[in-house]
Amino acid sequence: MNDLKAGFASVNVTPMTGIEIRGYFVERISEGVLDDLELRALALEAGGRRAVLMSMDVCGIHNPEADSFRAAIMEATGLPEDAIFLSATHTHTGPELRAASDKPIDQEYFCFVRRRMADCARYALEDLRPARMGWAVGQAPHVAFMRRYRMKDGSIRTNPGVGNPDIEAPIGEVDERVNVLRFERPGAETLVLVNFGNHPDTIGGCRISADWPGFLRRSLEKAIDGTRCIFFNGAQGDVNHVNVNAKDGDLNDMFMDFDDVSRGYGHARHVGRVVAGAVMQVYDKVNYLDVDSLHFLQRVIRVPSNMPEPGQMEQARLYDRLHNEGRDSEIPFKGMALTTVVAEAERMVRLEHGPEWFEMRMSAVSIGPVAFVGIPGEPFTGIGRALKQTPGWTLVLPCCLTNGAEGYFPMEEAYIEGGYEARSSPFRQGVAEQLIEEGQKLLAAL
Repeated sequence: MNDLKAGFASVNVTPMTGIEIRGYFVERISEGVLDDLELRALALEAGGRRAVLMSMDVCGIHNPEADSFRAAIMEATGLPEDAIFLSATHTHTGPELRAASDKPIDQEYFCFVRRRMADCARYALEDLRPARMGWAVGQAPHVAFMRRYRMKDGSIRTNPGVGNPDIEAPIGEVDERVNVLRFERPGAETLVLVNFGNHPDTIGGCRISADWPGFLRRSLEKAIDGTRCIFFNGAQGDVNHVNVNAKDGDLNDMFMDFDDVSRGYGHARHVGRVVAGAVMQVYDKVNYLDVDSLHFLQRVIRVPSNMPEPGQMEQARLYDRLHNEGRDSEIPFKGMALTTVVAEAERMVRLEHGPEWFEMRMSAVSIGPVAFVGIPGEPFTGIGRALKQTPGWTLVLPCCLTNGAEGYFPMEEAYIEGGYEARSSPFRQGVAEQLIEEGQKLLAAL
């Protein structure tokens, strides 16, 4: 028997000019708006339970801030904490939410977003209507690429540059699957949930934008009348839009940015349209399911810290000081290699005296035989693939940056090979495998 209800809401959360844009190790202050940032919510009810899944166009929502937002939502809706699934799309042309900032503009924006969170969740619950859910998996080819490469000299580099003749091969395999859930509501708008893993870092510059997830939502809603879309980013820690073998028209609407990465607003539109096309491939042919249960669960896990060795600290302090003084030109690296050593130095200085462990939340929500796993940071593709293969489920949707934004989660071999993500990660080797195990335990407990 089908017992499902679904509701939707969307609110504008575009920040004021002058707020810091996050995503790089270079300060960027917003100078204007290319397109609005949004907070979207999908409310669900089945089996006497309610939950709300929310997605916001920001670079990240860290653990303390996520706790504060969820507390506001709990107060406004009466939902238990476990029933609130809060994700960031990870746009690199948006702010990062930090309540502890001493900047008045950050504090003002945080308070504004906190109120909007509570409003949006309440609006979505008020919109609950009888629904039937269908699932399908589309394909989005040639818009996501592994960003870690083995070079001919044996070294490992992240984003080594388009056309670099020293590239030997990418490390890993892109997951081009696009998970789609369609909630058909008689007499009301159809709701579409999309899950796909790729970095929204295609634009650059100092103007606010939702990046390609915004284009995805707008393209889909324009193409299919009476449809609203919500997006949850997947396992994207080692994946982005950069095609190092670009040819013909691949670089249309793009420019070479400061870190040897090709970017462009027109390319964000392209990626969004391709992912929207993957949804339209399967939209009319979803597999409908009867849903009579809704479950949710979260667990706090302890992850070992990636503390530095004492012998590493002299150089780390030097690079960290030079970077903070605006003297990157004195650090003997360029492009993404410079970003890598700066990020590594920052990690070492920050963790020189611990802590030895971090605590973070893993989250899960199931709608009948379909499950979401919320990961509080940036998981590598291997984590997403492993979770998708968990037996007993029709479909598993891994979601990054959910109820936290605590850093990169590289696979074990990445720590041996090197590269930006592993060298900057605050977590010790083995974190990815631990998250896979904990995620599968959560799914079993559901």
